[in-house]
Amino acid sequence: MAMLSVQSVSKSYGAVQALQQVSFELESGFYALLGPNGAGKSTLFQLLTGLFAPDQGEIVLNDLAIKKDLPQALAQMGVVFQQPALDLDLSVQTNLDFHGKLHGMNKAAIKTRSAAVLAQLELSELASKACRTLSGGNRRKVELARALMTEPKLLLMDEATVGLDPASRATLISYVHQLCEQQNLCVLWATHLIDEAEAAKQVLVLHKGKLLAQDTPAQLIAQTQTTSLLDAFFQLSGETRGMEAKVVRL
Repeated sequence: MAMLSVQSVSKSYGAVQALQQVSFELESGFYALLGPNGAGKSTLFQLLTGLFAPDQGEIVLNDLAIKKDLPQALAQMGVVFQQPALDLDLSVQTNLDFHGKLHGMNKAAIKTRSAAVLAQLELSELASKACRTLSGGNRRKVELARALMTEPKLLLMDEATVGLDPASRATLISYVHQLCEQQNLCVLWATHLIDEAEAAKQVLVLHKGKLLAQDTPAQLIAQTQTTSLLDAFFQLSGETRGMEAKVVRL
């Protein structure tokens, strides 16, 4: 049975159709949502988290309809948005404490869980440090730790490596893959970077608000009779190599 089900979801902002009849189902595993900036990735995440309601369609997480059961559904989600959301003047530990309290966790649960996620992400020695003093890579790891505080079933990562140096980017991706395997998570990783999608269980190709394909990287390459995931994207989207600056390999 699917952990996350998105059925016939559409969303418009005025005359702009951000998403058009998007449907997919995800089980546990690492899934890449691949598309250029403006494809609709962030809009989809906003609908998944209930920040906005779809104009039509339904989103269900573990039998919980986002429209009707949002608090219960959010309790099963962890989210790292593209824009940083830490309070930089507070310590790493305090950021985690506040997040736990926001989600109704008691002090004992917060202490136990925060210690676990900090250790898992190799952040324990930084717990008392103000987030402002951390590197970009470590700040992102703190955001990931915060997202994991409630032991989510679904982890949403929206262009989470933007602004990171190559080493920090690789480290963050590696941690998320490990967490996915160890905790049986469903991870939806939104990106415009081809190499971040190549190791995914499946790639969901989103372009101009439409879901063009959902399959393994190997199957997408085979179906399009190309030799790389980047070329498969161009084949599916009908775009030319002039688009390469928006969907790239690093």
